[in-house]
Amino acid sequence: MISEKLAAIKDKLPENVTLIAVSKTYLASDLQLAYIAGQRHFGENKVQEITEKQAVLAKDIQWHFIGHLQSNKVKYIAPFISLIHSVDSIKLLQEINKQAIKNGRILDCLLQFHIASEETKFGLSLEEAKELLESEAFLFLENIRIIGVMGMASFTEDQEKVRAEFKQLYQIFQFLKSTYFSENSTFKEISMGMSGDFEIAVEEGSTLVRVGSSIFGLR
Repeated sequence: MISEKLAAIKDKLPENVTLIAVSKTYLASDLQLAYIAGQRHFGENKVQEITEKQAVLAKDIQWHFIGHLQSNKVKYIAPFISLIHSVDSIKLLQEINKQAIKNGRILDCLLQFHIASEETKFGLSLEEAKELLESEAFLFLENIRIIGVMGMASFTEDQEKVRAEFKQLYQIFQFLKSTYFSENSTFKEISMGMSGDFEIAVEEGSTLVRVGSSIFGLR
């Protein structure tokens, strides 16, 4: 049962950690069962899928975009998205800002970092993030709010490797907080940890865990 799986995962999470039910490829009816069980945060990685589900599900759902986001797709999610986890360029931030202005919103974003050994994963290096945050272009983005960081660990059975990667992301967060966001109380989120490693992620400082198959079953 989805409700029982949700309860079991939430029992493992401290109060300061938010569970995001990753609902990509699952039916809206599956999400509805989770919603009835009290889940309000859902994560998707495809623009078409998130817009279709948002249109038919309850309006108090907090939608998280967790996949690689193309600039030309931002306009479709800007009216309703709660948090974009996967920002990895100034170009994308500029488009998010543009669409936020059109919708009269301030859009919350996380900077995505490449912490895994796989080259296929997206994300900034610390040097790239510093360059972005110190750029003149960033100063003009008044309708976006950077509230933290996101990263994906390597897909491996080696738990110590995963733990080391999560530690790296936490250190990046601490550096950015002290260097660029020390006066910003909203810069507090660390999105890391999925079905296979969220417990390690929580131990290493995660505040947002993205769990799919452990809630909804195997795709």
